[in-house]
Amino acid sequence: MEVNQYLEMFIDESKEHLQACSEHLLELEKNPEDLAIVGEIFRSAHTLKGMSATMGFEDLADLTHKMENVLDAIRNEKIKVTPEIFDVVFESVDHLEEMVMDIADGGDGKRDVQSTVEKLKRIESGETALAPITALSSAIAQQAATTISADLQLTYDDFERAVISQSIEQGFVAYEVAVTLREDCLLKAARVFMVFEILEKNGDVIKSSPTVDILEEEQFDQIFRVAYITKESAEDLQKKLMKVSEVEQVIVTAITDMNYIAETVPQQEDTSQNVSTLPAAKQEVGAQKSQVQTTNAKSNGHTSSKTIRVNIERLDILMNLFEELVIDRGRLQSISTEVNHLELNETVERMSRVMGDLQNIVLTMRMVQVETVFNRFPKMVRQLSRDLNKKINLEIIGAETELDRTVIDEIGDPLVHLIRNSLDHGVESPEIRRAKGKPEEGTVQLRAFHSGNYVFIEIEDDGAGINRDKVLAKAISKGVVTQEVANTLTDKQINELILASGFSTADVISDVSGRGVGLDVVKTTIESLGGNISIESTQGVGSVFSIQLPLTLSIISVMLVEIEKEIYAIPLSSIIETSIIRNSDILNAHNQKVIDFRGKVVPLVFLEEIFDVPRNEGKDDEFHSVVIVRKGEKLAGLVVDSFIGQQEIVLKSLGNYLSNIFAISGATILGNGKVALIVDCNALMK
Repeated sequence: MEVNQYLEMFIDESKEHLQACSEHLLELEKNPEDLAIVGEIFRSAHTLKGMSATMGFEDLADLTHKMENVLDAIRNEKIKVTPEIFDVVFESVDHLEEMVMDIADGGDGKRDVQSTVEKLKRIESGETALAPITALSSAIAQQAATTISADLQLTYDDFERAVISQSIEQGFVAYEVAVTLREDCLLKAARVFMVFEILEKNGDVIKSSPTVDILEEEQFDQIFRVAYITKESAEDLQKKLMKVSEVEQVIVTAITDMNYIAETVPQQEDTSQNVSTLPAAKQEVGAQKSQVQTTNAKSNGHTSSKTIRVNIERLDILMNLFEELVIDRGRLQSISTEVNHLELNETVERMSRVMGDLQNIVLTMRMVQVETVFNRFPKMVRQLSRDLNKKINLEIIGAETELDRTVIDEIGDPLVHLIRNSLDHGVESPEIRRAKGKPEEGTVQLRAFHSGNYVFIEIEDDGAGINRDKVLAKAISKGVVTQEVANTLTDKQINELILASGFSTADVISDVSGRGVGLDVVKTTIESLGGNISIESTQGVGSVFSIQLPLTLSIISVMLVEIEKEIYAIPLSSIIETSIIRNSDILNAHNQKVIDFRGKVVPLVFLEEIFDVPRNEGKDDEFHSVVIVRKGEKLAGLVVDSFIGQQEIVLKSLGNYLSNIFAISGATILGNGKVALIVDCNALMK
């Protein structure tokens, strides 16, 4: 078997099992007497161990095995869970996650975990101060200790007997192979895999006892049997199998008499499992397998899975092809308008509707639940709470909210930074909270929800809030604002000063929150995604950090504008409205041209000056077209020559060579084949 073809599946499933371990461990920490939770963690660890051994990642399998031993001792009531044990098990899961990530990055998954292994061994042996726990009930204990038993006698149904009979007639030899592993064998599933790998190179495995799924779960003693068809001699087969490490004995018995084969037909469930072990049988074997599995699924009242795993690279390719279609759609619409042919117009209109539906489906396929990011935070909060000697409860709301995968990939680090900031600067210590009349345990709430074409992610804490005077004093000393400007700032503007580069109110720089860098990195990342961040805070009550993000980044709606003969695209998400103004409406304030827009003073930005657009001499229009854009609470008016109209466009990168052009976030190809640059409104308003 070529294991590399299963590597991606192994990585995905390993991450799922480790995430399940983390979630159940957090749950168990709150309910340490619940053995059912221990069983769930044990099953995830056990499956991960078998998978790792099968794939040849022995270090990963060995650490999981040691952790599994501790979990087994807990569920069999030999030891009692304590905070110290939780710390070691969490430490083990952290190591396992690092090893899986290393494998995902092309590494071998090796990591120095000797100290953790030693801790697990001491816990298992009872060397630490672990008190025996009182039995919850003899029934629970008995259930926890129960293992799956299996009758090792190989029995065959009519189909399997027919396969063996036909194989013998065609010159093959049929064997029953009994393999005994050593009693001290640690990774039984790995040895079973090695045995099957040897067998499958030179023949076909018809069935096994116990069944393959039980062998993978290691729910058997030392012996397993295999029905096998090959052209090899019994002696050669025995020699090859005895070379497998930790195999103690191999007995090969030839099946020559058809009456020797038992005619007992196993139960339907066993039949499906046994038939599914055929690795390389003939077409009729595969057909029978499919038929039996389908029948079994129906008989158990289950439906087949409605989901499949798709490599994200394939979705990226699909998205790129669809983006080309969007460009061609714009071209066809442009041609249709010029030609003004009835049937062509109808066809283009219908194609546009169909492509609109297709666009929704393609974008939906790329959507990922924010749960994939949120899942990492409970364990992080637990550890940081202990490091800071604080009691903090993390509440997660709206984890099922979906975002485009490209946004999901980028949003993780900013959220980590904000949550660390809430834990370090926001939530007070238990002593201070008691003195203020608050509960000792602080609460940090992480929530996500949709609103229009945006997703909002909010981090709220019930901590000390932002100290207005301290922030202002720091901002003035750092030169972020002057004393005169500071006197005019609103509370919201003062709060957002903490997003300035290098700003930090921490008396001692720690490794928990900003690390002396401030939150400007968070702000920059979010704005690069086309979003924005705002802060609301009440001193002594708490703070709310609100992040607004677009649902997708690849296809966006824009307003096309013209300056001389050049066309620019302004994202609709930044636009409040468009307006026509007279020269006489333009005022001067502090050497800046401004207008009065609905009672607010709005500065004007002449794009022809920003982008150095060459002007025709003597052109001095009385009227100007203005696009009013917003960034948070800031407004600006972008002055252009004329408006072309709204359009959906495909956002294309300018590449590394043109990556640092001021106020340009990308480009798009229009329906007439021309390239339009996309204006970065956030950069213009800094």
